[in-house]
Amino acid sequence: MAQLPPQTIHRDPQLFYWILLPITAVMILTGVLRHYATVLMATPPKKLDQKAMREQRSLLHGIAVRSNFHVLSGPSFRTRRDYLTHAYESGAFLKDPERRGQPPPNPMTDPGAMDGMMGMMKNNMAMMIPNTLIMSWINAFFSGFVIIKLPFPITIKFKSMLQAGVATKEMDPRWMSSISWYFLCYFGLQFVFNFLLGSDNAASQMAQQMAGMGPQAPNMFGPGVDPDKQFKMEAENIAVVEHYSVLDGVEGRLLEGIKSK
Repeated sequence: MAQLPPQTIHRDPQLFYWILLPITAVMILTGVLRHYATVLMATPPKKLDQKAMREQRSLLHGIAVRSNFHVLSGPSFRTRRDYLTHAYESGAFLKDPERRGQPPPNPMTDPGAMDGMMGMMKNNMAMMIPNTLIMSWINAFFSGFVIIKLPFPITIKFKSMLQAGVATKEMDPRWMSSISWYFLCYFGLQFVFNFLLGSDNAASQMAQQMAGMGPQAPNMFGPGVDPDKQFKMEAENIAVVEHYSVLDGVEGRLLEGIKSK
C-alpha cells in the first residue's frame, strides 16, 4: 500500500520570531505579574478565637478517630467514642451554644464570610482579566496563523484542539495554530513558573484550577454551615463504626511467622 507523501506548508521563518516567541514571552510575564498581583491583593487570614478554634479542632478530632480506629485498642476506642459522642450531641464544643437549633447566620452579614468572598473575587479577576486581554490580542493580530509542526505523529482527534481558529479539513493534525499555542502555554508552563516563583505560586495554582474537572470538596467550616448538624452527623458516624484493631491476635501471628521460618 502506497504511503501518502508528507504534507509541506511553506511558511515564513519570521513567524517563529514574531508570533511563537512573543506569545510565549507574554504568557510567562503575565504569569509572573499575576503571581505578584495575587500576593499584593491577598488579605491575611483573621485569627480565630479560642472557642472557634476548639469547635473546628473538635470536629477534626472526631474525624481522625473515625478514620484511624483500627490503630486503637478496644477500650481506648470505646472511651474516645463515648466521650466524643456525648460531647457532640450535647453541644459542648459549640462556639455559640445559645444559637443551637437556630438557622445559620446570613453569609452576607458575616464579616469573615465577606472577606473570603472578596478574596475569591480578587483571584477570579486576576485570572480572567489577563486571559481576556491576551485572547483578544491573539485574535486581533495572530488569528489564522499556523506557526509550528509537531515532530511526532498524532491522530485526527487532536486536530480540533491543535488547529483552533484554522478552518481546514485537509491539513495535517500535527500543525498548530497560534490560539492553540496559547492554550498549550497556559496549561504547560507550570514547571517554568515553579522554577521561577517556587512550587507555591499563584500562576500554576490558577492553571491547575482551570484544568481540574472534578468537583471540589465542600468546606465544613464555611459560611452557612450549621456546626451543630456537623457534630450530630459525626456522632452518628462514630457510633456505627465496627471496631477492630490491627493488634488483634498479633501474638499468634508473630509465633506463626517464627515457626514458619
